[in-house]
Amino acid sequence: MLASGFCCVNAVRARGCEAVGDGSTIPVQFAIGCTAMPKSSTGGLVYSTDSGRMCPGCRRPIADCACRASQAAAAGPRGDGIVRVSRETKGRGGKAVTVVRGVDAHAAALAALGKQLKACCGSGGTVKDGVVEVQGDHCDRIIAHLQQAGYTVKRAGG
Repeated sequence: MLASGFCCVNAVRARGCEAVGDGSTIPVQFAIGCTAMPKSSTGGLVYSTDSGRMCPGCRRPIADCACRASQAAAAGPRGDGIVRVSRETKGRGGKAVTVVRGVDAHAAALAALGKQLKACCGSGGTVKDGVVEVQGDHCDRIIAHLQQAGYTVKRAGG
């Protein structure tokens, strides 16, 4: 009696199962009791010593993944459409930093906005992980600048 599933004849011989076939390396059904697992149709290479982790969708290295890049480009940035401006001092040695979150823009547009906000306030800052940080307490100036630019702005955190 045969169970449903497929395995290579060489794998069947290695496990001592009785296989139906002529000894070739084509997939054949295997007998009940065989421990050879059928190859999954969704499985495949997960890690390569040459290039590291592999994408299961496009089977390329994660750094060169084509499917993730196309999904990110199609989806674009997400948010509720409200830009939140707050002042933070945690983890900065007591120094105040104005933080702008929720801007629906791609990396290049966000960097340009960060540059405009830093110039408006006359101070330094950075753009990291979709958040604009401007050194100093400039909440009022930044809120006024963003409202002039057409954003819906809320002051967050007091």
